[in-house]
Amino acid sequence: MQCPCCKTAELTPTMIEENLPAMACRTCEGSLVSLLYYRHWAETQRPAVDPSAADAVVEANDTTSAIHCPKCQRIMTKYRLRGNVANRLDVCARCDEVWLDKGEWELLESLQLNLKIAAVFTDTWQRRVRQQSSEDARRRTFVRVVGETDAKRVEEFRDWLNGHEHRPEIMAYLYLYKR
Repeated sequence: MQCPCCKTAELTPTMIEENLPAMACRTCEGSLVSLLYYRHWAETQRPAVDPSAADAVVEANDTTSAIHCPKCQRIMTKYRLRGNVANRLDVCARCDEVWLDKGEWELLESLQLNLKIAAVFTDTWQRRVRQQSSEDARRRTFVRVVGETDAKRVEEFRDWLNGHEHRPEIMAYLYLYKR
């Protein structure tokens, strides 16, 4: 099998983790992982509880163009990990294989998603990613208009207002008496 990114290098057997086999490219350092093997491996692992790991920034490559599955040559589908993470996982639905670019396994570990890869491919996960992306874009636009300091003040007011017992009356007052 040839690497879907380099298109010339042969994929060779390797282990991403103990008991998690993959096919790796020595040129671009990407890996093809069978989701069948991954699911079995993930079921035997204990989740790491390290809250500081989620804050670590890990550099990872990401193929921006479409790539073909090394097994069946069909175009692999890209799935976003999170709204604030640009990397996407490439999956062949027919062969049930995922392509990990160089550093993406380490990125998954740092985001504490290495045991949740299968969930990333669900409609529910992808809807949540789109919602987070939209919210982040709205906030960036709001900050650009009013500035970071005022945006934080508005968010503090919003949080206070959302917990207030007279929220509807306050909202009506603000709406009716705006100037």
